[in-house]
Amino acid sequence: MDTFFDLSLVDGPLLWLSIAAGIVGAVHLLWKRKFSWALFVAGALLAAVAIVAVLHWLLIYVFSAFPEHLPIEILAWSVPAVAAVLLFALRMRRNTWAGRATSALAVLGVVLLSAVQINIYFGLNNTVADLVGTAVARIQPLEAGLKRQPGSPVRPAPASWTAPESMPSGGILRRAEIPGTASGFTSREAFIYLPPAYQAAARPALPVLVLFSGQPGGPSDWLSGGRLRAVLDKFAANHGGLAPVAVVVDPNGSGSANTMCMDSRIAQADTYLSQDVPAWIRATLDINPDTSQWGVGGFSFGATCAVQMGTRHPATYPSVLAFSAEQEPALAKDRSKTIAESFGGDVAAFESLTPLAQMGERQYPGNAIYFAAGSTDHEFVAYMEVLAAAARTAGFTVEEHSIARAGHSWDTVVKGMPEALEFLGGRWGITK
Repeated sequence: MDTFFDLSLVDGPLLWLSIAAGIVGAVHLLWKRKFSWALFVAGALLAAVAIVAVLHWLLIYVFSAFPEHLPIEILAWSVPAVAAVLLFALRMRRNTWAGRATSALAVLGVVLLSAVQINIYFGLNNTVADLVGTAVARIQPLEAGLKRQPGSPVRPAPASWTAPESMPSGGILRRAEIPGTASGFTSREAFIYLPPAYQAAARPALPVLVLFSGQPGGPSDWLSGGRLRAVLDKFAANHGGLAPVAVVVDPNGSGSANTMCMDSRIAQADTYLSQDVPAWIRATLDINPDTSQWGVGGFSFGATCAVQMGTRHPATYPSVLAFSAEQEPALAKDRSKTIAESFGGDVAAFESLTPLAQMGERQYPGNAIYFAAGSTDHEFVAYMEVLAAAARTAGFTVEEHSIARAGHSWDTVVKGMPEALEFLGGRWGITK
């Protein structure tokens, strides 16, 4: 059974099966020699484009399901699936039951191909285990032996620590509830990466990296799409077992919620992330309590959240990793909807908490932000340029990167994270 769950969804047999199913299904739906049928096919394709465009407009501007436009690649791969459904409907009246069944299978083949390609673009579910959640279900709760013990000795800094021969070669993942003691916020479980050095008998005082995922989504996205364990294990292997203790936190409470990482009418999310989370980390994990050795990062919504934490709470989160950040937090493309729902229409209250406003009013000497966005993700590259310019003016040390051949997807994170970790490692004394 484990062999099945470990099957890749982005390459190998399942990918080729989806391609074959899509091609066969499309040929079946398109195959008729009559000129009139060619007109139906052309009409179905045009209608599919129109339907996808209208649905996208409704999702963005009417239902406010997403605060930004969906990538063009996602819309393009949606068209074949919709067109297949339309062609199936055109065949229905004249087909026998057997013909209808065959056509239905053909539609499923095309839909499967579209779904697989959309998943490949986002880079979220790389295996069957990622898709059905069995990989996350295997992660054990954080046990007492890995928690900070009363009277723990003062740990040496990473720069003066020598890795013992008995140290494990890889890090481990654990999960835990982080209560909203001060905020009253109820979050989903957090995931914790503990590097090889943390598992040593005499562990060093390790830095902390707090991470947020995109929205919609959840903390486990960093484990599947972000491949967090593999990325941090590789970093640790190159630095004597040293890597940050990474805590992947939930700022939203559910997959569809959006708190914008603010204290607003929606939730006290800022208080949760700036007070409850750091307090829990200090009390629970054996890490460096000096927040000059702490950082925060995220992808998409999570990157926006990370920039918010870095600008509103620079002493707690002096180092920031921002992969595909929005220019400002948002519930909807229509800015007035965002402000109405979160601050009762109080524009000044909302704007005062945005990163651009914070950076326009404050200076951040000694703090740093690493920005990255996919080179084909033009909307978010533009946001990155605006944020990076404001950050430089506000005194941040800034790095700005366009990730080649990547869009608004976890591929941007996977490709950019190694260099981002080196950026942090230099600030933390792990790398030279």
